Amino acid sequence: MRFPANARWRLLLLLPAAVFLAAGLSAPLRGATPGNESEPGAHPPAAAAPAREKPAAAASPAPSAKQPATEAQPVSAEPAPAAQLPPAGRASTEPAREIQSLFNLGSTYLSRRDYASAEVVYQQVLRHPSARKEQQWEAVLCLARMYRQRGDATRAVACYEKYLKVNPEGATPVIYLEMGRTFRILAAYKLAYSCFYNVINATMKIPEGDFEQYRTLAKTAQFEIAETHFQQGDFEEASRFFSRLQLLDLAPADRARAEFKAAYSLVLAKSDDDAVKALKTFLDHSPDDENAPEARHLLATTLRRLGRNQESFDVVIALLRTEQSRQAVDPRRWAYWQRRTGNQVANEFYEQGNYWSALLIYEALTSLSSNEPSWRLPALYQAGLCYERLRQYNRARANYEEVIKVCPSVPAKESAAAGLGDLARMATWRLNHLGWTEDTDSVVTQIFRAVPSQPNDPARIPQQP
Repeated sequence: MRFPANARWRLLLLLPAAVFLAAGLSAPLRGATPGNESEPGAHPPAAAAPAREKPAAAASPAPSAKQPATEAQPVSAEPAPAAQLPPAGRASTEPAREIQSLFNLGSTYLSRRDYASAEVVYQQVLRHPSARKEQQWEAVLCLARMYRQRGDATRAVACYEKYLKVNPEGATPVIYLEMGRTFRILAAYKLAYSCFYNVINATMKIPEGDFEQYRTLAKTAQFEIAETHFQQGDFEEASRFFSRLQLLDLAPADRARAEFKAAYSLVLAKSDDDAVKALKTFLDHSPDDENAPEARHLLATTLRRLGRNQESFDVVIALLRTEQSRQAVDPRRWAYWQRRTGNQVANEFYEQGNYWSALLIYEALTSLSSNEPSWRLPALYQAGLCYERLRQYNRARANYEEVIKVCPSVPAKESAAAGLGDLARMATWRLNHLGWTEDTDSVVTQIFRAVPSQPNDPARIPQQP
């Protein structure tokens, strides 16, 4: 049988398409695996070839070739429908991954204290078209914590209130605790108290398995209430609350902190006698606590206020001679309180004319700060003043000369911060004045020696040693 030329060309064009549909279409479907369904190039474009062929005769072989494949592999067992799902799956999973990536990025910026970038990221979550309500609530809470960490308490409170308004069920004790601390920063003490008491009330409904966590939150809320009274200036009430905390089952560090704050509140409340007792009790219980040097400072100044000068002097000397083992825990903190306490009490002794006590403290400060000119040189100058008042001019002169000699060798930045330039000028002036004083005393002594003494004359001026 012979076909026309044009018919033969049509048959040649249609034959490959029919063979491909009959034998090759089912093979890619049976070979499809879940691992490559999500890749755009994983499926060969099987339907693309016949789609470009317009003659209708190409459709005739397709049913006879595809029907057996459909019967042999039912829809429930054939992965072909799964091959059509990845576009929709990606549409549902990619936004979720993107939002989670934004949260992770915001946490990273927050840990680096890059608050501006963290704010931008959390705002993107809020404006994301695919963000669920829960994710938006979480973004608002993250913004509140970011603002609080940045120090913007006003915006932090606004975000906390918005979070509780849109998600009342999310009012956990932790969030109330954070809100209370933020209100306290704003000096909104009544609102802070309300939040802290909400924490205590919430802990009364303890879920199973969370007893220890809620117990810790309740203790923390009670401590925050006492601290709020302290910052508000109600020191008597703060002392009572801190004293009640000591009755709870606290860790040793927390108990020591509560005991110190109770004593400190009594000092600020001017209850000096009770404060001295409380401070001594704290130092007996926790001599190595981080607040021990400050407690010694408070004890020394309170004893001075009560007129118990010798006890105050003993406390200062004990602080300045503290064992190196205790200072090793926090040497900078110990050094700060040693110098501050010693300088303050020594200045008070000097102003009251107790030059010997002042001199002993200044000399202790000098030896304590042997490697720090910014502290050693002022103490050396003050000791020279004490020697001068005690008429020990040679030792006073030695101190002034050392100050004048060492001050120019101190780095300019450190010298300017400590005012060592002015100190050197004062030492120079005192040195010149000391020479004039010695000359004047010598002349006066010679005059009195030249005049014969009478029985009723006053005693002669004693010579300097």
